[in-house]
Amino acid sequence: MFGSIGSFVYRMRYTVIAVLIALMGGLGIYGLGLPNHLSQSGWFDPNSESVHGSIIADTALGRDHKSDVLLLVTPPEGTSIDDPEFGAKIEEIVDDVVAEHPGILSRDAPSGPDDMEHAGLIDPFPAGQNGADELAQQMKRDRMWNLEANRGFVSIGVAGNDDTTILANYKTIQPSFENLSERYDMPGTTFQLAGLQPIAGSMSLGMEDDIRRAELIALPIVALMLLFVFGGVIAAILPVFIGGLTIAGSLGIMTLLAQATELNVFAQSVVTLIGLGIAIDYGLFMVSRFREEIAAGYTTEAAVRRSVMTAGQTIVFSATIIVVALACVLMYPQAFLRSVAYGAIASVSLAAGLSITVLPAILGILGRRIDAFSVPFLRRTKTREEIIDGFWGKLAGWVMKHPLKTAIPTVLLLLALIIPFGNIVFGGMSEKYLPPSDPHRVAQEDFDRYFPAERTEELKLVILYDQDDPEAETKIQTIAAEANQIPGFTKKFSTSPDEGGLDGVYEAGSSEWGVTQMSAGLVDRDTAAEAIRELRDIDPQGLTVYVAGTPALTQDSMDTLMGRLPLMAVLLVLVTGLLMFLAFGSIILPIKAALMSALGLGSTLGILTWMFVDGHGSGLLNYTAGPLFGAVLVLIIAIVYGLSTDYEIFLISRMVEARQNGATTTEAIREGTALTGRIITAAAAILVVVTGAFALSNIVLMKYLAFGMIAALILDATVIRMLLVPSVMKLLGDDNWWAPQWMLKLQRKIGLGETVLEDQPELKDPALVPATAAVTTSAGGVVAGAQAETTQLRVQRPDDTRPAAGQAEPRGRRSLSLPGRRRSEAPADSAPTTEGHLDDLIDDGAAQPAGSAPAVDSPAYRSAAPSGVGPGTSPG
Repeated sequence: MFGSIGSFVYRMRYTVIAVLIALMGGLGIYGLGLPNHLSQSGWFDPNSESVHGSIIADTALGRDHKSDVLLLVTPPEGTSIDDPEFGAKIEEIVDDVVAEHPGILSRDAPSGPDDMEHAGLIDPFPAGQNGADELAQQMKRDRMWNLEANRGFVSIGVAGNDDTTILANYKTIQPSFENLSERYDMPGTTFQLAGLQPIAGSMSLGMEDDIRRAELIALPIVALMLLFVFGGVIAAILPVFIGGLTIAGSLGIMTLLAQATELNVFAQSVVTLIGLGIAIDYGLFMVSRFREEIAAGYTTEAAVRRSVMTAGQTIVFSATIIVVALACVLMYPQAFLRSVAYGAIASVSLAAGLSITVLPAILGILGRRIDAFSVPFLRRTKTREEIIDGFWGKLAGWVMKHPLKTAIPTVLLLLALIIPFGNIVFGGMSEKYLPPSDPHRVAQEDFDRYFPAERTEELKLVILYDQDDPEAETKIQTIAAEANQIPGFTKKFSTSPDEGGLDGVYEAGSSEWGVTQMSAGLVDRDTAAEAIRELRDIDPQGLTVYVAGTPALTQDSMDTLMGRLPLMAVLLVLVTGLLMFLAFGSIILPIKAALMSALGLGSTLGILTWMFVDGHGSGLLNYTAGPLFGAVLVLIIAIVYGLSTDYEIFLISRMVEARQNGATTTEAIREGTALTGRIITAAAAILVVVTGAFALSNIVLMKYLAFGMIAALILDATVIRMLLVPSVMKLLGDDNWWAPQWMLKLQRKIGLGETVLEDQPELKDPALVPATAAVTTSAGGVVAGAQAETTQLRVQRPDDTRPAAGQAEPRGRRSLSLPGRRRSEAPADSAPTTEGHLDDLIDDGAAQPAGSAPAVDSPAYRSAAPSGVGPGTSPG
């Protein structure tokens, strides 16, 4: 299939480029309106008790707008908050703002639950018109003025019946609150905006800044890195170009998805983070393989086809692994997680699709001009043997010579990094996810300190009762009395309107039920779980009682996240393990990969806990330590596990390829490590740069996700893949490749087994083969010859018999390097020796260098080497 794709893309290269670039451009233009379709909701479990209670309360009582915007006022020195003259100036400000936004702000309270134009306004500053009015005003002042601290506030409701509409309306009115002291000639007066919408607005603005930062900082740095990787300007630009197309197309696809399902605002930042990094990595793999094929002397058409057959399969399988990991997130009901998963799946799939269509088409046009505008001092040549005998090959050799001395300290190090994870604490969204200096966070903290009884995040008791029940009122008062026995609240639960009590009617089909809501804030948010449990243990007196409010919504969502986490982990391991088995035909390798990924993931979570819960580095990185939002933990697990398994496949598949070429286990480990060490390091480094741009975010959520990916990438691409994997595989020996025969038969039938793409000298340009005998590499460390794709998933012919573990029949030049063996000397059905020259080198200290080619004058070499391939040359 991939060969056909490669041929089609080359044959129709101009059409493919024109159509797909136009399509991505159109999607990008369409996606410019994405922010208008993103939701501020979706953080909570829609099936939870707290959500059901909130829906009933909103339907019967109308949406609670009293915490939308809180205008916190501090008079100048020498002026009291209750000064009538000062109050008159505040009233002038409020009147002007309301008059400026008549469709959004209103002094009139909603006439009913369906009134979307009036959100109400609670203002303690005006004087009462009569005795009763003055009494009501005085009750407001008692709650909304702190005479000791000389501060007051005005509660301003913002019209709208959903989070997205309310936030959009807030952004419209927000400029009206800027520079109030200067505009109204009130020197020394301080105005601060607290409340739900200013906090949400700051987070939304921070995420928009993150995306711009990634585009302005990450892309140029990545392009510079690729210049060092490839040594040429054209080759360096292409992966970045594919990354840009991917982001443009992803935004358009997400805008389309937003028409059919709810997409959370957080999704855009995550999609940019993942899509950009993955697309550039895939571009790196494809360009690397194409340059290798060109260096081997193939014509442009053949190079494109072979690149898609090899690198294309790698990219598609890589994308499949990541998509499967992200798809596991869809088991959660929270729209936040589902929207991020939808967007990330779309961007990864699009990155893979563009990398096997548009990019090969461009390469087909460029041909050997792929190395145009090269930087001479960044280019040098190395043979395949030099690559294997280079740093990564020597490292693998040393590791396999001391497997226990390497594996034990490495495992102990990773286990030590996991230890801080025991201190993990989960919580909900709050102003603490903003930087300590953010003005809206400072305002909210000031408000909570000076007006603790008016906290914006209250626990609510929503009671549903039969209106014809004569004892309903008594039962409700009994429930309130029991609730007030629970410590830790800022005020008493009460049905009185003066204490926040509300009454209404809820229609359920043809029935009408009475609804009463009582609320109280928590003195300490960290006690929410215990307070919610005790409230739910209260005897409902035969009525239906819901515990709702933001703390309950958060706690119920956390319970869902943690409750389904084991199932998600099992799905991740089983599905990715199945894919690896179908690729490699071994059940040992998927088990080992799962254990390695678990170690890396645990270490990553330990590092994140050490940073974001324990607070190490908080001053330097400008964040406040505290509980972590559980939904981001789920994303970290899915993304990190997918990426780590992805890198495992890059490494192991190259070992399997060497194994099928007749290498012993030790040879295969060394060759796979040497030929993928640099490509994995380069790919990880690129992702680190992209995620590093998001690590500068002002939003703790993005910092957490970015630093999680950075830690995982660094650990995975270095400590785990280059130290732990070779040492463990050396200890396992030939058992690495074991699987029951019945499973091998199943694997062969499905057809994901690896075969080797044979050299095709008839497709080479004879005039170019001698000149391109050496493989091009760069000073940046990525060797084009080593960049043959590490997950070359190729279809095994049905009539081929897969060799048993440790019994792979040597083929090609590999067979000539086995001591005392030649293909012509061995019976067809005899098993080759399992001890190759590399085993002798590592275990017995033999003098022959690993990976060395047989003598040029060897008759066997002359009979095996294709025409035009000489000594020191890596055949295509």
